[in-house]
Amino acid sequence: MTTEAENNWGMAAHLSALAGYVFPIIGFIIGPLVIWLMKKDEMPFVNSNGKEALNFQITMVIAALVSSILVFVIIGIFLLWAVAIIDMIFIIVAAIQASKGVDYRYPVSLRLIK
Repeated sequence: MTTEAENNWGMAAHLSALAGYVFPIIGFIIGPLVIWLMKKDEMPFVNSNGKEALNFQITMVIAALVSSILVFVIIGIFLLWAVAIIDMIFIIVAAIQASKGVDYRYPVSLRLIK
C-alpha cells in the first residue's frame, strides 16, 4: 500500500512532463527529473514512477527529434502530431494510475534509467 503523499508525488512526476508543451524539448525531461531526484530516496513508489516518467519522456523526445527530421519528406508533420497526442494520452493515463497507487509502466518506452 502506498500513502496519499506517495500517490500525489507519483502523479506529479507524470504530470510534470506537461511542462514540455510550454518549454519544448527540455521541459518534458526536467519536470520528471526534478521530482524523481527530490523524492527517490524517501518514497519507493515515487522512485519507480519518476524513473518510468523520465524514461518515457526521453523516448518521446527522441521520437519528436526523428519526426522533426522527417518533416523534410512530409511524413514528419503527421508523426509530430502523433507523438504529441500519444504523449498526452499516456501522461494522463499514467497520472490517473499513479493517483490510485498503481505502479504504471508505459507500453512504449526505452528503459534507459534502471
